[in-house]
Amino acid sequence: MIFIETERLYLRNTIPCDAAVMFDYRNNELCSRYQRGQTKDYEGIAKLVERRKNDVLSVEAPFMVAVAIKETNEMIGEIVVMPKDNTISLGYTFSYKYHRQGYAFESLVVLIDILHKMVPDWEFISFTEPQNVASMGLLLKLDYKNLGYVPSMESQAFGKWTKASTEEEIAKLSR
Repeated sequence: MIFIETERLYLRNTIPCDAAVMFDYRNNELCSRYQRGQTKDYEGIAKLVERRKNDVLSVEAPFMVAVAIKETNEMIGEIVVMPKDNTISLGYTFSYKYHRQGYAFESLVVLIDILHKMVPDWEFISFTEPQNVASMGLLLKLDYKNLGYVPSMESQAFGKWTKASTEEEIAKLSR
């Protein structure tokens, strides 16, 4: 099912042929060096694709969105949405073949907008490796605020629509 259509992309459910694409980029150094805990073996990825094929766009439970080129329906990346305690956390990985072409920005802008309209009072938080300059630049371009480095998570925190209390809590963790 297609959740969202942009000028160049479909944001849709995963389909079986996505497993091969995910296996390729999840095992490429350009994509995998900043990812923690992602399944990388083909069998595990195939099971993940099968498990996530019926996810729905919702703030009730975590879900995965496959980002695909509209012309071919080829998957080029994934976005994982994790709603919890009035907070939306986003994680994303895009194929090295499609870096620096604006696809991550294009897909995240529209997805974030829809999620924010669904839950306008919720905070959006994302974490990234402090060495992942491209991801940090993307979050800043998406109007996230750099909330600082969180040593216990070994991650840089970014927030959008965050409350002062959340920013203060992250600042304490940053010390």
